[in-house]
Amino acid sequence: MSLEACSTKRCDDCTCDGKSNGGNAVDIEDVGLDNLRSKEWFNNPEDPGATAGYIERYMNFGLTMPELSEKRRPIIGIAQTGSDLTPCNRHHLELAKRVRDGIIESGGTPFEFPCHPIQETSKRPSATLDRNLLYLGLVEILFGYPFDAVVLLSGCDKTTPALLMAAATVNLPAIVMNVGPMLNGYMKEERAGSGTIVWEMRKRLAAGQINYDQYLEAVCASATSTGHCQTMGTASTMNAMAEALGMALPGSASIPAPYRERGQCAYATGKQIVELVRKDIKPSDILTRGAFLNAIACCTAIGGSTNAPIHLLAIAKHIGVELNNDDWEKYGYSLPLLVNVQPAGEWLCEEYHRAGGLPAVVAELLAHKKLPCPEALTVNLKSIGENCEGKETWDRRVIFPFDKPLKSEAGFLNLKGSLFDSAIMKTSVISDSFREQYLSNPEDPMAFEGPIAVFDGPEDYHRKIELEDNNIKAGTILVMRGAGPKGYPGAAEVANMQPPGRLIKKNIELPCIADARQSGTSYVALISAATEGSMLACLKDGDKVRIDLLKRRADVLLSPEEIAERKKGWKLNQPESQTPWQEIYRKNVTELSEGMVFESATKFQRIAQKHGVPRHNH
Repeated sequence: MSLEACSTKRCDDCTCDGKSNGGNAVDIEDVGLDNLRSKEWFNNPEDPGATAGYIERYMNFGLTMPELSEKRRPIIGIAQTGSDLTPCNRHHLELAKRVRDGIIESGGTPFEFPCHPIQETSKRPSATLDRNLLYLGLVEILFGYPFDAVVLLSGCDKTTPALLMAAATVNLPAIVMNVGPMLNGYMKEERAGSGTIVWEMRKRLAAGQINYDQYLEAVCASATSTGHCQTMGTASTMNAMAEALGMALPGSASIPAPYRERGQCAYATGKQIVELVRKDIKPSDILTRGAFLNAIACCTAIGGSTNAPIHLLAIAKHIGVELNNDDWEKYGYSLPLLVNVQPAGEWLCEEYHRAGGLPAVVAELLAHKKLPCPEALTVNLKSIGENCEGKETWDRRVIFPFDKPLKSEAGFLNLKGSLFDSAIMKTSVISDSFREQYLSNPEDPMAFEGPIAVFDGPEDYHRKIELEDNNIKAGTILVMRGAGPKGYPGAAEVANMQPPGRLIKKNIELPCIADARQSGTSYVALISAATEGSMLACLKDGDKVRIDLLKRRADVLLSPEEIAERKKGWKLNQPESQTPWQEIYRKNVTELSEGMVFESATKFQRIAQKHGVPRHNH
């Protein structure tokens, strides 16, 4: 039984009606075990030769015939992203054992397999390159092998969207299980939040307050245990997004990796994926437009990463849901920041989890009727509203009340103008000092303009930023270009620019604009251009740029004639591709505003329903 036919609109563009998409598990027929696709491999009396060929080799490590061929026993994939190469996700090597236990307990047979590794902190030139590579590989695995469903073991930044993109494309029953954040880090009396501590210590190093050895010691103090970043960076954000979308068990995203609850969650996830097969609940039943709007609202409330719009746009494209950067402003900007966690706040994810995690945040939105679609279905077969209503926090230091937030109007702005067609700005990390320096002119509120200093990539920035004659001063706008999806390639997280040390010593901040991305753990007020072929590529040192947040404008202060003249000779300046994959990636990837997907891949949707199973291999 499919739940895709939801039509009644609860709110603007919401496709959840509260009946088809929000019913209890008992309301959904138990039909999913009647025609398991795995039996086309392992129990097909009409083609005994093929069945024998498929089944015999899977018995060579001790599986029994019933575990493979029993008609109502589903084969459940476990998409393993942990390895020595991916320390953030490595704990999944242990957690997968509990997932297996849950699958077996509920009558399934688990098959664990490796995914292409993605480690944000070590893959060069950018881990983002590998998001689409993991996606493509997982699509082939899920469709080409005898799976009835899959558990997606997520964690570090790009693994979560890559897994969800593939699950959306193939559309077998799927569930996400995060590895969890690390335990809190401390540097003497200060909390050392992973990623965020890097940017703070970089400033202190540039200002001469610490030396190189002290810098390394401080940064490494944040890596306390197994797990991913314990700040609200891209890892914590994207796993919160998976939960907000309904694709992970409620409350599961924030459980720290070493906590016993994480192993218990793994077991419960293994049990629940079999239930999803029984009820024939697929990603297309859960990933409705309403679910994406819920995720946007939650992203604002938690102070989520600037990378969330890119990845959610990609997932939406692969499931066939309309979503764009305007939606991020329309459904997220006016909402408040509730979660007091670095980089936008003070605490770390261990306190956030103990304070109630995402269900406590959703409860605040529900109580004030600010969750776009409370009826949206989740993987525990209840609506997100049912899961979270009444779950308000006990710790108001960490999760603020909706009517007394950490910040109001804390979502993303989508800026447009002569500088670019679309650019995202995360307003929750705008500091008080930045606001005072640039956004507090009573005659020109929430706007600033100034001369720019242009850098062609991070190498150029690092080479020039500390030069005495670089003419960078208070009010200069730092611009980096040539670091987008095609230019870098992969739109690396190299836009975390800081002022020269001489300005840092005076507590002077500088606005930043780039066609690259920034780390989700960063508190730099970056305007991230969503297109590479914009006027950004034609700027020169000393040009003046105006940013107007009230009007949502970003303009270069040049005449239309000058702009046209400069664009005539524009050509994307990029280094040569160093590997076959870089070349393939550059030829196919779309802009940041389009999710950095391969456009040709987005036409392949609901593959398992459209094509059933592939042709025989012998």
